Amino acid sequence: MTPLTDNLLKALRADAREAPDSGIVEIMKYGRARTGVTGLWAGEGDTPTPPFIIEAATRALAAGETFYTWQRGIPLLREALATYFTGLYGRDFSAEEFYVTGSGMQAIQIALAMTAPAGSEVIIPTPAWPNAAGATGIIGAHPVEVPLHFGNDGWTLDIEGIAAAINEKTRVLFVVTPSNPTGWTATHDDLTALLALARTHGLWIIADEIYARYWYDEGARAPSFFDIMAPEDHILFVNTFSKNWCMTGWRMGWIAAHPSLGQVIENLIQYSTSGVAQFMQRAGIVALERGESFVAHQVARARKSRDIACDILGKTGRCRFAVPQGAFYLFFAVDGETDTHKLTRRLVDEAQVGLAPGTAFGRGGEQFVRLCFARDPLQIEDACKRIAAVLTR
Repeated sequence: MTPLTDNLLKALRADAREAPDSGIVEIMKYGRARTGVTGLWAGEGDTPTPPFIIEAATRALAAGETFYTWQRGIPLLREALATYFTGLYGRDFSAEEFYVTGSGMQAIQIALAMTAPAGSEVIIPTPAWPNAAGATGIIGAHPVEVPLHFGNDGWTLDIEGIAAAINEKTRVLFVVTPSNPTGWTATHDDLTALLALARTHGLWIIADEIYARYWYDEGARAPSFFDIMAPEDHILFVNTFSKNWCMTGWRMGWIAAHPSLGQVIENLIQYSTSGVAQFMQRAGIVALERGESFVAHQVARARKSRDIACDILGKTGRCRFAVPQGAFYLFFAVDGETDTHKLTRRLVDEAQVGLAPGTAFGRGGEQFVRLCFARDPLQIEDACKRIAAVLTR
């Protein structure tokens, strides 16, 4: 580092300068430089956005829908979200409860900006997607990681640990369920216990339920805070079009919140992106209205790939994991491997398969690696056989 570079960096806000590097991106950079690597490191599948969604955006572009638009989202998309949620959760939703954002990540940033002042603390059950903790630090708040338990019953929530972590600085419980990367999914009892803590201590809950449809038990979706909350509860829901409809590159999400918070959310959208492109929102409407069979197919495909991965890696005798209840990741430890950075690089080099190191996901994940199985089952079978061959040499 040169003196000039050092001086420039020191002149930045410390919260921005000290934002952590992504351990997921780090291994992706390592593996992308090699040919023939099957990259299962990122949280997306191999299916492009389906044509019926793309065509809606194309029609809107051709119609000249390229101007500034509604900050909260065009009314038709907000109404489509309300209709979709009404059908999925079995209770009435209003369009006034939904606010369209430029990605699920922006939804998280806005939710944190609304609830976590500088110097406050945000409790995050981990292992968890690292962006929530990173976004917390950037705004000057502090992420407090409380690890899930991993044992014979798989991954379980540490309610007592979360309760013990609450203090006068705590403002938010950030809960990802179904979980990226573990596949742990909160039960109704878990959700009730978390909501009770939030009510007792006057905390906000930011509920990241973006994998709710990737649920491998009975029903069309995972248990939700929507099932147990009252209208006055302090809960912000963050979500995205990325996973269900294979729209990761579109960068479009939403916040679900009480209508009384609408002007605040609108203002924060205005002062960041000033809204989502209208032609993209037209695509979102079609995804919600016509995409149910597509989502069902994607979930069934992921379930098949999950079972293949668990079977092949389980037979190595070295891999320890809980069969994921939800989401589309297998989070597994390898007996005898204590450095997951080295392990993921070794798998790139020797198996030509890219996985994410568990160190990227916070406390409790250090001994694990994450494999995204939202792929063609044949590709998952091939990749897992190559991993198994390396691990059993």
